[in-house]
Amino acid sequence: MPTLDLAVVGNCAVASLISPAARHEWFCFPRLDGEPVFNALLGGENPERGFMDVELRGQASSRQRYLRNSAVVETLLTDSSGGGVRVLDVAPRYRRFGRTYRPPMLIRRIEPVSGRPRIRIRIRPSFDYGADPGRTSIGSNHVRYVGADTVLRLTTDAPLTYITHEAEFGMDRPVSLVLGTDESLPENPDSVARTALAETEAYWLDWVRGLNLPFDWQEAVIRAAITLKLCSFEDTGAIVAALTTSVPEAPGSGRCWDYRFCWLRDAFFTVGALNRLNATRTMEGFMRFIMDAVPDGSNGPIPPLFPIAPGTEVTERIATALPGYRGDGPVRVGNAAVSQVQNDGFGAIVMTATQMFRDQRLARMGDVSLYRQLATIGRHAEAAAFEPDAGLWEYRGRAAPHTHSAAMCWAALDRLGAIAHHLGLDAEARDWDQRAHALRRRILDAATVAGEGWISGVLDGGAVADASTFLLPELGLIRATDPLFLRTVEVLERRLVRDGIVLRYDHADDFGTPEVGFLVCTFWYIDTLQRVGRREEACRLFERALSWRNHVGLLSEDVHPATGALWGNYPQTYSQVGLILSAMRLSRTWEEGLWRAS
Repeated sequence: MPTLDLAVVGNCAVASLISPAARHEWFCFPRLDGEPVFNALLGGENPERGFMDVELRGQASSRQRYLRNSAVVETLLTDSSGGGVRVLDVAPRYRRFGRTYRPPMLIRRIEPVSGRPRIRIRIRPSFDYGADPGRTSIGSNHVRYVGADTVLRLTTDAPLTYITHEAEFGMDRPVSLVLGTDESLPENPDSVARTALAETEAYWLDWVRGLNLPFDWQEAVIRAAITLKLCSFEDTGAIVAALTTSVPEAPGSGRCWDYRFCWLRDAFFTVGALNRLNATRTMEGFMRFIMDAVPDGSNGPIPPLFPIAPGTEVTERIATALPGYRGDGPVRVGNAAVSQVQNDGFGAIVMTATQMFRDQRLARMGDVSLYRQLATIGRHAEAAAFEPDAGLWEYRGRAAPHTHSAAMCWAALDRLGAIAHHLGLDAEARDWDQRAHALRRRILDAATVAGEGWISGVLDGGAVADASTFLLPELGLIRATDPLFLRTVEVLERRLVRDGIVLRYDHADDFGTPEVGFLVCTFWYIDTLQRVGRREEACRLFERALSWRNHVGLLSEDVHPATGALWGNYPQTYSQVGLILSAMRLSRTWEEGLWRAS
């Protein structure tokens, strides 16, 4: 039965999810949002197609890990006698000919550990979201897997007959599998695999070396940071919310969504986390992407999400040939949220861009031209602050003026004032500051529940407990020590916190009342505990949140309060972001840590 105990290999062009038994269960080709040629993750309890794996005769156990500080996955399959094979998986990424080499390619190298283990290699892609089994054709050293619109080529030094017939054979030497576009390899598969493994491992080790890490929880932060990087599509600068579609938020919930798109808010949080770690190139790429998508600032409402490649279809449909994760569908392709009004996007763009005006490390800093584009967005933000929208949680059946959306609109005005000050545009800066001050007062007045003195998730609309209000001090709308916010924390704890796991809200939505905790909300709560002076509680809960990670240290979108099981799309950028930011806030300084260690 599929689980979310999956390791991720990727190179910012493609990514694949690999089970502890070395099965590739989800691989979209030729991009992160492409057709899932390996789709066993959504193929029900015992999928017959949509995967690539290795079967070891007499297998007794398996063990999986990442090579240290890298995106290279090692899986050890061991038989009852102690022998077995070592499986190394990588998506190549390294410097070559003066640029980053990141082809849409997976490489697998299988090495005998001892003796002459007998294995069977099975490669069973399917196409059109499981509807088309495709066909195969065999060349001298390769196999082509052909669908209606997609062709994969496997080039290998393993015996082709054994692969195409899925026959068992004995290993007396390593074999290499190179799976990618329908092109000939310029070298033999063994050389290609060894080079890719060594160079890609070296690339990631160097990338990690440049991170500004907290003293505590470094291993967890490094893994989360690498995973965030793997969720970026470097060719355009877009960042997907997750690598999968339709892993349900909870069993039987019907809450199955396609997250392989670039949400403004998710990208804003991802860029912010990577910036704090000193990985600023993702921000530069994302800003190019979004300013191309909204070239004139805005002509009105900005879609909350964008395809990672311009012109790609986003219309939501059901892929009926795939039964879904553990048979729990539907499997959705595309996302209807693209047509929603979500007013927080204005603030996400301006806040993401703000660092570009102050960060001297950047090759090209923000200038007056960029400010003018952002100013147009700011004017739309001011007009939209009190307008009904679908909100952060993308309600499908209703709209309301949401406090978080309004706060993000305020943040757009506030940051534009800071940018104008920095650029020496004093009159404009004063105007933005005045507008932001007035809007802030209006928002807090409208969001405060009359007679109870806490901040609702909606404006002028009743007492709605919403975990997004934990973010208001982070945005700067209110101080964490303000009695109004402290009272809000008390209410949210009583209504939304379940043994440390935090729900988004406690009211029914289009699909009923949520039953699982949204992981990033728990991290927002942890950050809030730190801000209000409850650091020991925050640290205890953070350690518990780390225990929800899977065997390679990754998180999905949700965790079930009763079972602790991970649910929702995977790996979820929101969750990795929350982990990173909480670790950085709670960690001792390097001086404190080294002094105590000595």
